[in-house]
Amino acid sequence: MWYKRTIPLIIVFTIGLLAFAQEFIPHPLAGWFRERMTTWFRWIGGFAVFLGAYSLLHMHVTRIRRRMPGWAYSVFVFLGAAGMIVLGLYNGGAGPFQVAPRDRLTWFQWGYNYIQVPCGATIFSILAFFMASAAVRTFRAKNFSAALLLTAAVVVMFGRVPVSETIGQAVFSNPRVFPDLVGWTMERPNLAAKRGILLGMSLGMISQSLRVLFGIERSYMGGGD
Repeated sequence: MWYKRTIPLIIVFTIGLLAFAQEFIPHPLAGWFRERMTTWFRWIGGFAVFLGAYSLLHMHVTRIRRRMPGWAYSVFVFLGAAGMIVLGLYNGGAGPFQVAPRDRLTWFQWGYNYIQVPCGATIFSILAFFMASAAVRTFRAKNFSAALLLTAAVVVMFGRVPVSETIGQAVFSNPRVFPDLVGWTMERPNLAAKRGILLGMSLGMISQSLRVLFGIERSYMGGGD
């Protein structure tokens, strides 16, 4: 089993150590290594795209074969993908691997601009309602921390809308009182908490990277042992 366990661990340790060291070595060889590593990352990313496409197609084929709930939507996945591939290869009459005509809108660009973009905007607009409903359930002043979170959320949301400037002018004779309060909240207490969270995330990433580098974490090889 040395070729399944030992060799992958040696490769991970060697490449990880070189990638770590090249950031601190001011030598042209370090730049050359960085460029080669970037190229290899792109190659590996390309293979990952094929793996993701296969996984997506396999999932939808399974849903259609088993007539699972919502399997008709999986049919539209194949129809949409096939249609866009054909239109992309046609490329407005120029054919594949050619520059599309610039003087007119191709069918591929039309499908992206008037189908993909509106559908994406619709999905993200629906997310706003889910976020609002989640905020109503979450922001309940059960204790001091929850009340503080609720107050900060109300202040930030209110200071982002134009009506806050009108109310600030009428009450405080200063239209920027609420927007300035939002700016102070975002730049002082929010930024301090954000930096603490990012620091904790960074330490977690470093510890996890060291676990992978020294062979303690081996789940990427198909198991935790």
